[in-house]
Amino acid sequence: MAGDAGSVLKVSVWRSSGPGGVAAGDGRFETFEVPRQPSQTVLDVVTHIQRHCDPTLGYRFACRVGVCGSCAMVVNGEARWTCRTHVDKVAEGGRLEVAPLRNLPVIRDLATDMSAFFDKWARARGQFSGTRSRQEPFAVVEPQSEERRQVDLGIECIGCGVCYSSCDVVEWKPDYLGPAAMNRAWTLVNDVRDTARRERLAAVAGDAGCHACHTHMSCTERCPKHLPLTSAIAGLKRETTRALLRGEL
Repeated sequence: MAGDAGSVLKVSVWRSSGPGGVAAGDGRFETFEVPRQPSQTVLDVVTHIQRHCDPTLGYRFACRVGVCGSCAMVVNGEARWTCRTHVDKVAEGGRLEVAPLRNLPVIRDLATDMSAFFDKWARARGQFSGTRSRQEPFAVVEPQSEERRQVDLGIECIGCGVCYSSCDVVEWKPDYLGPAAMNRAWTLVNDVRDTARRERLAAVAGDAGCHACHTHMSCTERCPKHLPLTSAIAGLKRETTRALLRGEL
């Protein structure tokens, strides 16, 4: 609902009880009044609170234009990029609720520890493994080829954590690799230049891997880049099953 410049937003912001890896539930909401401005984003609101109301507020941002993903938070119950979320689209009755991403430890206030998120990328074998040395020409996949199309479907992920925060299975099963890590694995499984396909399928085939996904599609629905994350996980389910039947796993 749009609001007029000059009106006031009431913003409830999550404040952790103290610094240093406190649990997400260890804290409280604190309410601030913020002047309403035209074309105001949620990140603008959080920045105003830190600069004009309480300089101790902890949060994270960098680019402000939807490139880095570091400003992701939970706004009115849904994980979003705050730099690309306009207040007019989400404010309900002139109110906002801003909290840290779910399923991650809170460092302070709105800033979460992303270590586990990226550790799971490593567990899913999210690193490219090629054969060429730096002295050789780049391996090329033609832009119009089917091989390139499969890679391009998921390669735009910037690791913002919105899908991870939105995933019910991560909440129920903390060791679950999560949609971002498996999207990365699927991208590399489809990359004809990569040489670690078998090891990667083995990495995502376990109890914490692709077969733990319940296909709720929360990750796909919430992804700010509109990536087909659920489809990527389904692809891993197919390929790991085929590899198992062939005796490769």
